[in-house]
Amino acid sequence: MSVVMIEPRAFPHEPVMVQEVLRALSLKPGDCVVDGTLGLGGHSLHFIDAIRPGGTLVGLDWDESMLAIARDRIGSPSGVTVHFIHSDYREMTMALQEYSIKPNGILLDLGLNSAQIEDPTRGITFKQNGPLDMRMDRTRGEPAAALLNRLSPQAIEDGLLEYGDERWARAIAKKIVERRKDQPLRMTDDLVECVLAAIPFGARDKRIHPATRTFQAVRIMANSELEGLDEALENAARALKPGGCLVVLSYHSGEDRIVKNAFSKLVEEGFHQLEKKPVGPTESEVRRNARSRSAKLRAIIKTSDKESHHERNSNYSSR
Repeated sequence: MSVVMIEPRAFPHEPVMVQEVLRALSLKPGDCVVDGTLGLGGHSLHFIDAIRPGGTLVGLDWDESMLAIARDRIGSPSGVTVHFIHSDYREMTMALQEYSIKPNGILLDLGLNSAQIEDPTRGITFKQNGPLDMRMDRTRGEPAAALLNRLSPQAIEDGLLEYGDERWARAIAKKIVERRKDQPLRMTDDLVECVLAAIPFGARDKRIHPATRTFQAVRIMANSELEGLDEALENAARALKPGGCLVVLSYHSGEDRIVKNAFSKLVEEGFHQLEKKPVGPTESEVRRNARSRSAKLRAIIKTSDKESHHERNSNYSSR
């Protein structure tokens, strides 16, 4: 079956929880801000308005195609210095050291954007058939197909459970292994067929496609998305200037659990968490942008004294 290429610029892009992110970061002219997951540059376009004149924006992304689109969208804005870096956010501190930068704010949006999700050549979507790849950085690692064709049944089951909360994980893993004996998985439809064969029709969740959790889990496995996340969060927070803020947007329980635990460790070191519980999107945003529904925002401040703890928290809570 032929695969239709989709131009990423054709997708509408609305960054998630923009006002909540801006409120937490509390950027001002001259500040330095790092968008560690630049994507299509939606959040960064708002950051530029907040930090000009004299500000610096550092945008990182491990997906070269997304970085190219963001570079095109952002351009060379007046009054702001911009650095675009092809890098995983887990390598952020090395990039910051290279530019001798101590940021006032850092954003890590751990979700995907429409261009990545809907492009069938990436294999992330189950809505259209395409190569079962799923890698964000296609210059490294192995495609999802290769992963599923070599992992043991137990490893596949464990991944579906841990990263997708898939209660049919064992049955799906069994079908994948049975399928690959005769014909290795190559396309997204191959994986969808395994899921549909494993989950009885009457037991399927009526709210979402039966393959949703499996595709999420396999994507996380293929990109090692949660590997080193805790260390990356701690390093990013420590790289901030005193008074600087790290904001993280997570989208499923596994991610949020890691963020919560990392922030708890940082609090023990003297950092200050803006809210003990994660902040979610408003009802109006969810109606406008369905992909924001599962977003959870957590933010933490690198402070140098108790007064700044109280002052910054009061400022955030009163807005």
